[in-house]
Amino acid sequence: MTRAGIVTVVGKPNAGKSTFLNRVVGQKLSIVSAKPQSTRDRIVGIVTEGDTQMIVFDTPGLLNPRYALHRAMRGTALEALTDADVILYLADAADGPAPSLAEAAELALPPRAPVIMVYNKLDTIDADRRMRLAKSTPGARFISALTGEGVSDLVEEARVALPESPFLYDADDVSTQTLRFFAAELVRESALEQLDEEVPYSLACEIEEFRETRTPVYIRAVLYVERETQKHILIGAKGARIKEIGRSARVKIEALIEQKVYLDLWVKVLPNWRKNSGALARFGYRIPEEKKSR
Repeated sequence: MTRAGIVTVVGKPNAGKSTFLNRVVGQKLSIVSAKPQSTRDRIVGIVTEGDTQMIVFDTPGLLNPRYALHRAMRGTALEALTDADVILYLADAADGPAPSLAEAAELALPPRAPVIMVYNKLDTIDADRRMRLAKSTPGARFISALTGEGVSDLVEEARVALPESPFLYDADDVSTQTLRFFAAELVRESALEQLDEEVPYSLACEIEEFRETRTPVYIRAVLYVERETQKHILIGAKGARIKEIGRSARVKIEALIEQKVYLDLWVKVLPNWRKNSGALARFGYRIPEEKKSR
């Protein structure tokens, strides 16, 4: 009998969830940035090996929402917890003992799926700190998603906890998301690499056109910011920064689709889009409905 199910990876921002997903899948699906909150949506990776198919969800970091985009991100993470057959709760080992998942996610009830506590970034702490963490959190697993240490054992533990089931997707699939989605994410990642301070949090990317029938593949992408000053920062002196963002993104997209790409990159202002439900819906974010108190 085969096994198949959802492994949801959750944790605070910058716990290394995206690096973990990329490591497990064996290729880059989630963008990786030192800036927190870079993952805004649920990223799906599919790993089929032998008699098991794991559908791995990388989720936005658990945070206290301050505006509509945050509420959408938090809603996505909580929904992924509900869908899970196994939950991997990742925490940064360098931050010390982590709160329980129920506390970190502010859950009214514990999730139905089994939770495996995982301290990531093992490569950043010494043996003494690891020993103290192990004592403070009995049963916790220790990994480095960056180096791969401990990852295979953790994946095996998650695998055997999955239910018996036929495969849910074709064995050759690596994700359920489209090339358009990943192209937008890679453009945004390239911009994050070039930006500091407040601009990254005000950045969204939309693919307006994706023509795979052309040679090279034609992609028109728009980077949205909230203010004119941010637009000037993104473009840079004489267009130098936006040119470098475009060059970097093009290389990444070509590696993903294994074809030459012509990337037509634009910058536009959409005021306060992070707080606007209509703009968020346009970019594919869904804000959970707030429960009305009686």
